[in-house]
Order: sequence, then structure tokens, then C-alpha cells
Amino acid sequence: MKTICLYFEIHQNIHLKRYRFFDIGTDHYYYDDYENEHAITETAQNSYIPALQALLEMARMHPGYFKCAISLSGVAVEQQENHAPDVIELLQELNETGCVEFLAEPYSHGLSSLTNEEAFKEDVQKQARLMKEMFGKEPKVIRNSSLIYSDDIGEVVASMGFKGMITEGARHILGWKSPHYLYHCALNPDLKLLLRDYKLSDDIALRFANPQWSEYPLFADTYVDWIASLPENEQVINIFMELCALGMFQPLSSHILDFLKAIPGYAKERGIAFATPSEIIASNKSVDALEVPYPMSWTDEERDTSFCLGNVMQREAFEKLYSMADRVRMCRDRRIKQDWDYLQASNNFRFMSTKSASYGMYRGIYDSPYDAFTNYMNILADFMNRVSNLFPREIENEELNALLTTIKNQGEELQVKDKEIARLNARLKKQEDALLNADIPTETKGRKRTAKKTN
Repeated sequence: MKTICLYFEIHQNIHLKRYRFFDIGTDHYYYDDYENEHAITETAQNSYIPALQALLEMARMHPGYFKCAISLSGVAVEQQENHAPDVIELLQELNETGCVEFLAEPYSHGLSSLTNEEAFKEDVQKQARLMKEMFGKEPKVIRNSSLIYSDDIGEVVASMGFKGMITEGARHILGWKSPHYLYHCALNPDLKLLLRDYKLSDDIALRFANPQWSEYPLFADTYVDWIASLPENEQVINIFMELCALGMFQPLSSHILDFLKAIPGYAKERGIAFATPSEIIASNKSVDALEVPYPMSWTDEERDTSFCLGNVMQREAFEKLYSMADRVRMCRDRRIKQDWDYLQASNNFRFMSTKSASYGMYRGIYDSPYDAFTNYMNILADFMNRVSNLFPREIENEELNALLTTIKNQGEELQVKDKEIARLNARLKKQEDALLNADIPTETKGRKRTAKKTN
């Protein structure tokens, strides 16, 4: 049976304010509060709230049949809690229907997976704890920022205990293969991979309201017919997109939500099911390893990391930022930790892109990629000074790594000791219970016999 795996991403850019060279050392607040509040409020009203209401309606109209997956970056959750709490309430309602699976992802929506394994693990674990706290379940499937994936990243993710990961069905990786199967990581077969069908996904997310598109206007029955007409043995159809595609990229006036709500009915008529990523992994076998020696993503035509690391400015900012990763990991200053999350966000690097595909893209307050680079590097200089005041630059990374290793080993030793204490306590309690439950009459007789011999 053909199965649709529908997934939506929720992430909100944190907008930086104009920060001059002369602000370095005097101003440690980097954010444009007005723009952040305006952006999340506009997105919530025009996209997140109506889109989540539509998903909630679909779940109630098709109980037990319609299912989907959602992932939220931690910084997006913070913005919604501050400016759009209605979004959080709708996510909670959707969770109560049992139709949705919440995935893990980097809390910051950052790029640490490309350079620092420990920083990446910490970022993901922080978001996974948040998801468990909000929705009561620990994520078993993960998506990386911009669906970035490589063999090495997959191996790290598998070592963290995740069962599956969703990424892009990039043509330069798949070649003649189809994205409509379950694959596994080339370095660890325990990690299953769900690959995005970029054509079917972008038909909704990017082309739906375009009158110049050859398939315009697209109707739900036509869309489902495309899925039903796929080869019989291609059973897994992964349709992944940003939730803001519903209402922002494709305006509500295009009837995008009516289109979405009609899909389950037509799919049911054609014998097509819906499933969450975990259900796909549990019910399907991997057909082959997916070899991805270099990182790929779901961004731009190239489906690589050139959107964030394609020019000298981006790489310079990236290297400067993550040169502080080990120091920040040791830091306990909450303000520095929060700034670290916000400065990692991939959109900071996207604003610096000089790719032709990025011309005309939304750049926030910036006039050009060079403007974005200058502003970001001014902020980064101040941030690096603050971190260096805690951990001077004279301390080499090797020393920091040694200290981090010592702290990690001590933590592991404490965990072993805690387990041993718990085991001994359980054993002691068992012996105490045995003494209390001993045969008291027999013991009393024994005491009497002893007394006679003494006399």
C-alpha cells in the first residue's frame, strides 16, 4: 500500500539589529525586538494558526487515518511563547489527537553538524528535552537544519540512539534511484533514512499559486492521482516542507488550505495511507545504503551547503563562530548560551549569500550580503570578547578539550557510582524485608531451647 509521510518544519528567524563597530564592548544586546515580534506575529496570523487549524480539522475528520510529523526549532518555540502563544496551544491540541509525531532537530537551527560533533549533540539533546517536556514523548526521528545530511552526520546521529532521519532526495545523490523507498546510513545500517520527494513537495510549497506553472491550477484529486500512478513497488512518498509555505509562500487567497484538507479524502478513495516517520521505519525494510560523502541539503537547486558556506564571507563567519564552540560548551552563563543559540541560526549565513539564486531573497534589515557580513561580524566580535573574558584565548583548545574530557569522565564515574549505590540500596532493602518476613514462631522456639540449655 502506498503511504504518504507528510512533514512540516517550524522555524523562526531571529533578526539581529544594526550593530556598529563602535558598539563592540559597550552593547551586548544584539536583537531587533520590533522586527522579531512583527515577523512572528505576521507569520502566526497568516500561516501557522490557520495551517494548524486545518491540520487539526483533518485529524478530526479522519481519526486514526490522517497523520503527519512536525519539528520545531527551540528558538522558534521561544518566539512563539513570547509573541504567539496561540501557536503552542494549537500544537498541544494537535498532539492530543494522536495524529502527529514531533521530531528532534538542532535547538538553534544551526550548522554545528558540519564542524563540531559535541556541539551538535548538545544542540539536538537540548531540543529533544524540550519536545519531551512539551508533548510528553521523546523524539525517535531527527531532521537536521535545512535537512543537511552526510554519512558522517548519519553516524553521529545513530550513535545518539535515533532510529531514523529525514533528508533530501537529491538527484545528484540518488542518480537513477527513487526517493520512494526506505534507505539506511552507509556507515550505520541501524539509522533509517526517509528521502524527500522534492518535486511533489515543491509543487505545493513553491509552485501552487504560480499562474505561469504548467499545472496551474492544481486540484487535490489531480495531485493524489500523481501519487497513485507511481510504480507499484514505490510505496513511501515523503512530502516535506516548511509550515509557513501554507499561507506565506503560498497565500491563503490561493485556497492552499482547502487543497490540503481535500487530500486525505481522495487518498482514502485510492487506497493510499498516511503514516508518521516512526511508523514508516517500523513497517518497511531498507532497500539499500545511501552513500553521501559530502553534505547535502534541501536548499536551492544544488541541494548542497553552498547556501550557507558558498563564499569567503560565509566561511569566515562560520569558522570564527565555531572556534568558540568548546568554550561556550563549558560556559554556564545563560545569556551567553542564549546568544550562542541565536547566532548559530543558519539564516544569519544565508543573508550573506552571493549566489544568483539568492538575489531578490529576503534579507531582513540588510541591503546586501556584504552589509549582512559586516553587521554579523561586529556582533560576533563582541560575543567572542565576552566568551574570552570567561575563558581567555591564551588557553589552547587542547587544554579545553582535556578539561572537557575530565569533566565528562567524572560525570560518567558519578553515574556508575549512582547505579552502584542504587543496586546496594536495593540489595539492603531486600535483606531487611527478608528479616522482617522471617518465621517468628520458629525463632521463639529456638530461643526457649537455648534458655533450657543455659539453665
